[in-house]
Amino acid sequence: MLEDRVGNDVPYLAENTDRFLQEARKRPELTRLNSSLNAQVPQVLVEVDRDKVLKQGVEVEDVYSTLRAFMGSLFVNYFNRFGRAWQVYIAAEDGYRSQAKDVMNFFVRNKEGEMLPLSSVVSLQTRAGPEFTSRFNEYRAVEITGSPAPGYSTVQAMSALEQVAHQVLPKGMGYDWNDLSYQQKQASTQVGAAAVFGFSLLVVFLILAAQYESWALPFSVLLATPIAVLGAFVFLWIRGFENDVYAQIGLVMLIGLSAKNAILIVEFARTERMQGKIPLDAALQGARIRLRPILMTAFAFIFGTIPLAIASGAGAVSRQILGTAVIGGMLAATLLAIFMIPVTYYAVEHLKDRIAGRRSGS
Repeated sequence: MLEDRVGNDVPYLAENTDRFLQEARKRPELTRLNSSLNAQVPQVLVEVDRDKVLKQGVEVEDVYSTLRAFMGSLFVNYFNRFGRAWQVYIAAEDGYRSQAKDVMNFFVRNKEGEMLPLSSVVSLQTRAGPEFTSRFNEYRAVEITGSPAPGYSTVQAMSALEQVAHQVLPKGMGYDWNDLSYQQKQASTQVGAAAVFGFSLLVVFLILAAQYESWALPFSVLLATPIAVLGAFVFLWIRGFENDVYAQIGLVMLIGLSAKNAILIVEFARTERMQGKIPLDAALQGARIRLRPILMTAFAFIFGTIPLAIASGAGAVSRQILGTAVIGGMLAATLLAIFMIPVTYYAVEHLKDRIAGRRSGS
C-alpha cells in the first residue's frame, strides 16, 4: 500500500505511483504489477451555485433531489396493493439523460411555485480524475498487487518492492503491507527459524536428560542430528528446492527422527554399561545388536514418505519439499550417523569418566 502521508492531492499520489511502478517493473524479481488507482477516468463535475439558489428562493435540497433523480433514481414512498408493499421511485427516461448536458433541461420549483431551469443554478465541467480512492491507516493510499517472477521467492519479491520504495518515493510518501503480505512480514519479524530449531533441540535434550537421569548422555544422542540436517540440505540442493517453511518443518521433524536411531543404540549401550562393561565395549555391543531394528524402522519410514517426494497435483511442490528434506535427512542419519553414534557415545562416556576421576582424585 503506497500512502500519501502529507495529505497532497490525487495527482501527486498518481504521479508517485506511476514512477514507483516504472522502476518496480524493471526488477527481475517481480511480475504482473498493477495498481488500484486510475487517475484519468472521464468525469463530469456538477457544481451548484448556492448563492443563486438562495436568491431565487429555491431549496438546496430540491436541487440535489432533482439531480439525483436525473442521474439515478429518487425514492418517493411506499404503497400497499395486492397484499404487498411497493416502493415508488422516480427517474428520468433514458432518452432524456443520455448526455450530461441533458440535466440543463430539468426544472426545479421555488417557494413561489415557479419552475426554474437547473441551468440557472448549475454548471457542468468535464474533467479527468480517479474512479475511486481508498485509505489505509487513515492515509490516502494505492494498493499495489503483483507476483514473484519465476525462480524468486515471496520474500525476495517483497524485498525488491521495499528497495524500490526507498529509491523513488519522496519524503511525504510511505508504504505498508496488507493482507497476506502483512501476515508474512509480521511472521518474519517474530520468532526466527534458528530460534525454533534451538528450542526443539532444547526440548529433546531436557526429555533425554530426564529419561537417562544424566546431563551427558543426551549429547551422544543429539550429536548425530547435524548429519541428518546436512543430508536434508544436500537432497534439497540436488532437486533445486529452497530452504522455505516446508523444508524447515521437515528439519524440525528430523530432530526427533534422527534422535530415534541414536536412542536405540544409546539405550542398549547404557544398559550394558550399567552391567560393568567399559564404554567402548558397551558402544560396540549396542551398535551390533540394534543395527537391524534401526535399519528396519528407518527404511520403513523412508519408503513411506516417497509419495511425498514425488507428489503431483495442486500444492505438490510443498509436499515434494517436505518429503525430500525428510528422506534426505533420514538417509544420512541411517547410512552415516549410525556409525557416528557409537563414537559419540564412547567419547561422551570417556570424558565423563575422566571428569569423575579428577573429582574423586582431588
